[in-house]
Amino acid sequence: MKKAGIMNSQISAVVADMGHTDWLSIGDAGMPVPRDTPKIDLAVQPELPKFIDVLKNVLTEMKVQHIYLASEIKTQNPSQLTAIKEILPDVEVTFVPHENLKKDLSQTHAFIRTGETTPYSNIILESGVTF
Repeated sequence: MKKAGIMNSQISAVVADMGHTDWLSIGDAGMPVPRDTPKIDLAVQPELPKFIDVLKNVLTEMKVQHIYLASEIKTQNPSQLTAIKEILPDVEVTFVPHENLKKDLSQTHAFIRTGETTPYSNIILESGVTF
């Protein structure tokens, strides 16, 4: 049994399988996921687990070089944007329209669904390299 880091076996396996520039997405309870994108559903009830808690956990084992966020987060959920920037302060951010972000989910290795119910709490993480 693992002592620390990502305890969810599906998430751990996806992160371990990723290479440089591969994508992984984490999002809120309402984000539509393309049929061909594997969905790891962690949602238990509204707000459980929180988006930011899942993101922090994934970052314990994943090197991220770039993130993609919906441009709408700037005005519709600025507190979530601040939280994301606080835990990824040196990572480049690209803002795209929410509709584009939804389409981009088809290119991710998996989508991790949280219980988050605040708007635009969705992110695509681009894997970095550790050497």
